[in-house]
Amino acid sequence: MVKLIHTLADHGDDVNCCAFSFSLLATCSLDKTIRLYSLRDFTELPHSPLKFHTYAVHCCCFSPSGHILASCSTDGTTVLWNTENGQMLAVMEQPSGSPVRVCQFSPDSTCLASGAADGTVVLWNAQSYKLYRCGSVKDGSLAACAFSPNGSFFVTGSSCGDLTVWDDKMRCLHSEKAHDLGITCCDFSSQPVSDGEQGLQFFRLASCGQDCQVKIWIVSFTHILGFELKYKSTLSGHCAPVLACAFSHDGQMLVSGYVTTCAFAPNTLLLATGSMDKTVNIWQFDLETLCQARRTEHQLKQFTEDWSEEDVSTWLCAQDLKDLVGIFKMNNIDGKELLNLTKESLADDLKIESLGLRSKVLRKIEELRTKVKSLSSGIPDEFICPITRELMKDPVIASDGYSYEKEAMENWISKKKRTSPMTNLVLPSAVLTPNRTLKMAINRWLETHQK
Repeated sequence: MVKLIHTLADHGDDVNCCAFSFSLLATCSLDKTIRLYSLRDFTELPHSPLKFHTYAVHCCCFSPSGHILASCSTDGTTVLWNTENGQMLAVMEQPSGSPVRVCQFSPDSTCLASGAADGTVVLWNAQSYKLYRCGSVKDGSLAACAFSPNGSFFVTGSSCGDLTVWDDKMRCLHSEKAHDLGITCCDFSSQPVSDGEQGLQFFRLASCGQDCQVKIWIVSFTHILGFELKYKSTLSGHCAPVLACAFSHDGQMLVSGYVTTCAFAPNTLLLATGSMDKTVNIWQFDLETLCQARRTEHQLKQFTEDWSEEDVSTWLCAQDLKDLVGIFKMNNIDGKELLNLTKESLADDLKIESLGLRSKVLRKIEELRTKVKSLSSGIPDEFICPITRELMKDPVIASDGYSYEKEAMENWISKKKRTSPMTNLVLPSAVLTPNRTLKMAINRWLETHQK
């Protein structure tokens, strides 16, 4: 489960952003200040709050080492601070003087990106504090920024709803309308989706916006093969604008919500959320919740045939079959081999003696085969009911935020404990709400693909 373990109420106005290093939590606010807290006991550091900005502070972020903190403000400046003593290291003024809405360090700490209300984007040299390159988006103010885990490119999101991708030379690689009513936040998962040939890496990007949606994208870029951004899916459980989203540092969890900011700690099971009520809440995950998140991640992973042997091992653990991990590894069972297993091969080749255990493995494999079949049919995964694994006809939204076929979910609730089929957590309510937007999308898809 997730429990609230601490509330910080030191800011005098809306909390706009929070960020973790390995030992500290930083928060910033409309009250013009940045505050620093120790993760040992959440006490405020002696040199906090940090004061320089003359207007609201919109964003703060740590360098990867945690030794430097950046903050940016409506006053048009981005400031670098020494986190050990609170000393101000540099004040970098946006060339246009426009309010700076977002700032982000590159993974190697060499650069800092700052985005402003007039759409300008600046890359600063984080060692010399000098302007390196500058660019601008076509329309809107910048509200979001995230570097790819390998640092070869970064993404900005605008109030007009555009995702724009830039390389490390500030060349615009791609721009695409992602959210109709504006983007509020975006974040990369630190874990590559796959390693392809010629050094190609794929990364998962999440974006959220005023349209009440969270979208997942797959992004790849090499100087040889170029850039590619692919839309993957939409998470549509929210009923209000989604103001913040963040991946956990192992890439296994994604949090989103109607809070002004959220951030995961890099080395502990902690989540911080800030809000317009002037407070920052600290939440703690237990190991069971983390394992459940990993199980959900592998349930959602589409390309089962591309699983590595390690992916198969993780899947076995998620299915309570961890005793078979050694046998599967010894026989080099990857995703493709997993899908081809039969009751004969389980008994004769893998030497699994227990009939009940073989039956359980086969049942789980059949569920995977059904998943693969639905994917190969070309049906978008968000149109598939998680329970029946079939195209939904009458989708409803349950209180866990996921959509299901109405009849299947009603049967699930009536015959089983009132838990979520996706997360296995207790459902807050048994109410099922018709998902008319999803039903319209399914009908449009059917009209297009049944001609």
